[in-house]
Amino acid sequence: MNIRLPPSQFHGVYIAKVKGLILCCRAVSHSLLPLFHSPRHHSTIPLSLTRPQTTRQRFPAVTMLSPSERHYSATSPAKTAATKKPPSPVRPSASILLLSPTNQVLLLHRVQSSSSFASAHVFPGGNLSTFHEGELPLLDSLEIHQDSEAYRLAAVRETFEESGILLARRNEGGAGLLDVGSEVLDAGRKEVHANKVKFGEWLSGIGGVADLDNLHPFTRWITPPNMPKRFTTQMYLYMLPLSASTSKRDVIHTPTHDGGLEHTAATFDDARNWLARTQSGEVVLFPPQCYLLHLVAQFMIGPPANGFTGEGHYQRQRDALMEFVKRVPTAEGKHATAAIPWAEKAMSPTVLFVRKGDKRAVLGLDKPGPELKGTRRGGDWERVVLVRFTKEMGPQGVEVRRRDDVLREEREGEKGKRKEKL
Repeated sequence: MNIRLPPSQFHGVYIAKVKGLILCCRAVSHSLLPLFHSPRHHSTIPLSLTRPQTTRQRFPAVTMLSPSERHYSATSPAKTAATKKPPSPVRPSASILLLSPTNQVLLLHRVQSSSSFASAHVFPGGNLSTFHEGELPLLDSLEIHQDSEAYRLAAVRETFEESGILLARRNEGGAGLLDVGSEVLDAGRKEVHANKVKFGEWLSGIGGVADLDNLHPFTRWITPPNMPKRFTTQMYLYMLPLSASTSKRDVIHTPTHDGGLEHTAATFDDARNWLARTQSGEVVLFPPQCYLLHLVAQFMIGPPANGFTGEGHYQRQRDALMEFVKRVPTAEGKHATAAIPWAEKAMSPTVLFVRKGDKRAVLGLDKPGPELKGTRRGGDWERVVLVRFTKEMGPQGVEVRRRDDVLREEREGEKGKRKEKL
């Protein structure tokens, strides 16, 4: 028997015991997950791919939760304590941080009427499908958390379905993306989305093959254990060719929305602009998107100041980014997570505490989730994400900071308050 998979995105409910009381707060660690993607795509995975859960997992600790975080409780404290269950099995999904020829990042704008993450901006991506990607590892196996051909195929397929951009090359080899007419693309996009034809078969029929080699693994995100719907999302970095003019056979497809099913716009913009628009309240980003854009924005700094738009400028940005992605250790600190390459980092956000000043939750990113506990996997100890979750507006004030700086500010704030009382 098959089941229909829901969206690859998630909210997290973090539960903690504070002075004998159980406090609940809902947080987001995916558009996340799906991190990042559209929930409209309901792929199917057989129930036989998961084993029964027999052990209970401990929930991440949370302290100093404010009323705004407790507002996101799915159940009352008493009921939660009495009905705590083992974590739901994770479902595999994939997403792409896609860079344009001028190193801008593609985000999709969700429709306002969407059942989840309404009006948010997300990366293209979605759930793996046994129909399109074939047999998958067991959902409770370690292999389900590893980069693989199935994840890469799903990332390319979902990006095509959601944005119309086909990351494929000619099957006989050669440089450049596959050149396909808009009518063929539009028809194939609808057929693949409706599961009328397997993506690989359709692609082969038009003389193409998915460009899997140019997908660079760039972190994995796992839904926190207290979520009813959980995902393990492989994130990739892909860079479109710098310029179509360098080769008559190199084609760049303009992104388009999916006809209003789940997105109203598909837009490229500088990573720094996306972050600035988030701070101004113009767009809504969830913590994973903000985190990854923060990393990319260090290197993708926009066009040159002199206005000259030569390819060398953008290539140097890409070289610097790839050097960062491949560099180990990944941070100056001595924490064990610094020894984990970006391609292997796995993050399952946890609420560390809520700041007393601006009431923003501080999300830690160093834990990999219960499925990978005891392995060498982990995330990023050096950075945290600050966010204020609201019911009406979604996440507000999302910001990536160094953990040490945030902790120092909190300590200094406490010292200042104590001096005022003296």
